[in-house]
Amino acid sequence: MLAQVELVLTETWYLVLAALIFAIGATGLLVRRNPLVMFMCVELMLNAVNLTFVAFSRALDDVGGQAFVFFVLVVAAAEVVVGLALVVAIMRRRQGATADDLSLMRR
Repeated sequence: MLAQVELVLTETWYLVLAALIFAIGATGLLVRRNPLVMFMCVELMLNAVNLTFVAFSRALDDVGGQAFVFFVLVVAAAEVVVGLALVVAIMRRRQGATADDLSLMRR
């Protein structure tokens, strides 16, 4: 007979997961040169921060963290609208554009 193991998810698990997701996003942001991938890595980092806010909100039994997550989601949605439109416009004009090519927007 198999023994049943009960797994209790504490806030520590969520914080470790958030740190892992943030590290993946930060690594992708620093390593990759494709603007679209870099954009997605920033979104990954924002979601990791949201997970941290929710974990602390649950641990401290305070809704302030969840309210801040709502604010971050609104800002992220605005970032997606503007940022993704810019990235797609650049990618259409220059196939295979890198982050270094984004400096051309200054001209």
